Amino acid sequence: MEAALATPHVKSPRAALQNAAAFLVDPEHTLSEPDVHGVRTLREGALRTVRTDAGEMLVVEVQMHGVAGVVWEHNERISSLWHSTADPAVVGATKRSLTRVRPWPRENVEEGDQPYAALLSDSPNRQWLTSNTEEASDELDRRDGLRSYDLKEDLVLNGQQEPGMYIPQRFCLVEQPQLNSEGAPVHPAEYVGWMAVRGNNRTKRRQDIFGLTSAEVLTGVPASKLGLPGDEVFFDPQFWLEKLSDRLNQEWAEARLAGDDEATAIRATNVAVVTAHLVLGTPTPERLYRIVQMSNRRDHVHPPLEFVPNDRGRALGRSVLGMYVARGVLDEKESQVLSGLAPVSELSAAAEDATVSELRDLRSMMILRELFPTDPHKKLLIRRALSESPPSQLSSPEINRRARAWSALTSESYPDPWNPRIAEVFNAGAVRAGLEFSGRPLRELLNVADKDDDAFEELVAYRAAHWLAAFDIIDADRGSLAGQKTDDDDGAKAARVRRTVKNHLNALRSNRVMAVAVLRELARAMDEGDRRPVRVSRSGALLIEEMSTAWFDREFPKDSGKRRPKVPAPRQSGNGSAAARNEPGGAGASTPLFSPHGWPEQPGAALPTPVPSPSAGASTAPAVGVSAGIGATVSGAAVPSTAAGSGPWPAEPTFEEQVDAAVDLTRQLLELAERVEASLTAVSAAAAKASVDRPLAGKAGGEAARNLARTLPSVRTMRDTVEDLGGRTGQYGA
Repeated sequence: MEAALATPHVKSPRAALQNAAAFLVDPEHTLSEPDVHGVRTLREGALRTVRTDAGEMLVVEVQMHGVAGVVWEHNERISSLWHSTADPAVVGATKRSLTRVRPWPRENVEEGDQPYAALLSDSPNRQWLTSNTEEASDELDRRDGLRSYDLKEDLVLNGQQEPGMYIPQRFCLVEQPQLNSEGAPVHPAEYVGWMAVRGNNRTKRRQDIFGLTSAEVLTGVPASKLGLPGDEVFFDPQFWLEKLSDRLNQEWAEARLAGDDEATAIRATNVAVVTAHLVLGTPTPERLYRIVQMSNRRDHVHPPLEFVPNDRGRALGRSVLGMYVARGVLDEKESQVLSGLAPVSELSAAAEDATVSELRDLRSMMILRELFPTDPHKKLLIRRALSESPPSQLSSPEINRRARAWSALTSESYPDPWNPRIAEVFNAGAVRAGLEFSGRPLRELLNVADKDDDAFEELVAYRAAHWLAAFDIIDADRGSLAGQKTDDDDGAKAARVRRTVKNHLNALRSNRVMAVAVLRELARAMDEGDRRPVRVSRSGALLIEEMSTAWFDREFPKDSGKRRPKVPAPRQSGNGSAAARNEPGGAGASTPLFSPHGWPEQPGAALPTPVPSPSAGASTAPAVGVSAGIGATVSGAAVPSTAAGSGPWPAEPTFEEQVDAAVDLTRQLLELAERVEASLTAVSAAAAKASVDRPLAGKAGGEAARNLARTLPSVRTMRDTVEDLGGRTGQYGA
């Protein structure tokens, strides 16, 4: 300890050095000869400077007991396990929270204002600290299946080939320990551990071989694991490590005589002593956390097998933010929020009355701006951080990698992460120069989205996919859908629809009124404790049932998200018949429901006034193309006849007459649909008898298909209008 403190540039606190000294093997090997004053320092050959994009640090190479080190909950391989401090909805969190870290301040003001090269954090109590450490260790177990070999057995057989890197961290307990009968605390009020920056998996597996856990190494080892009687827990590593070594040395001698290769001491032989790098100093200790994380991120650019996409994406995004901070183009505080290390409310741009959805959106848009910068200097830095091509040659895979990083970091502000491929929606040509958007607050965008084209597009392009994914309504395309099912409205299983995220977004664009209502409801759901969002009707009214994947696929069908082919306008007779004038889109319609291309020109627009069938004696053609065989009067309704050109209703129709006419027209529509279905069935049967393969393959078939394509959206709109006026189908009875 004294030699380390006497070494230039070492800024490690004495308590951390004291903890490390207990685990060192042959510490003399790391020390220099005494100088003329008898002072020894760390040997120059044992020291090295590690440089990263976020800064540099001083490390010393030591020989260390194999049980040393603590699995770090801030290991980015398991970052998606924790509930991030970047989620403003902390109250509704169901997962464990990640401990927030800060620089370890100087204990003596005479030493200066600069903090130690160490970290400090607060834990509610000892049980919470132990549980978090155990949870981090268990999560490494759960993800070890991604590795192609058994790491523990490899360590048993071959030892540890690469050194790990460790950084000191002090844990202060908020809840003071209880006192025993003698008035002494039952456990310490704070703990110091050397956390694994590199080598979390190796640290855990070595400790598994020794029969200990990281939580025990950090907070105390029970007597039973030291071969001692009683249930006492020993906190001093100098004491318990000596007892553990005595037990294992005795076990090793006995196992060698008995030829027992499965004994713990025999299996631990090759990891009894390992090489380790201990972080002792840095010129910028206030950035130490970012520096040590950055040293382990180069591998994420060329991703190792054992990292899942979400954790890899977060690491990539933090690499970029860390480089920005180191080069002075991004504020450290802002970077902490964007990296998920601090609450969003700490941003200067966050309004005091901001809701959960607004805070999440503010952070997400700031991350997006940093990952697709327009500033030339930032463009160069992000290329260096991600090893990318020049901007003019930026490829789709490279753009998608940035998008996944944005998506993965954004998901930290939500209860659960989603598949980061949900953000692969950007066109290479459009984003090579960087992304520019209005920067308008979310509240304003939602308020004007139904009237403002730019606001609507900004919501769909940059928010909709994440919001829908957060509530598990859409997901990234998974390839083959064999065996994939989703719950339909009635609880039955319905086959999933294979769709890209771009297709989902285009489907929203095709039905603006309903899409805006969906987005507003998703924002409300976030603000109200991340409750399940409810469905909306085609007119934008809220319903009762919850949104689901099956509902979204039905209301925003896959076909509506495709680029539509141009379809010629339907032909009309030269004399402009009354039937043509009264049809939707015909010459006499004052509010066209359909565009010439066959889809709603203004989705959700008001329907034209319903047109009743002419009276029995009228000489005009039957309305909306209904053949005379259906009847020339509206069934069951005495609707007065009207003179040609005087409008579809009398000057002052009564309310009851309008309701009766609407009901009877729906009945007539049903009868017409049944007749069309029967007619198509008859055509199919006649074609089979005449050995005609495709009877509607010509011009007639194309016209029939276009007619149906134009009819279906209108039927959906009418259905929602009826629901808005009278309730859902289930309330009407049989």
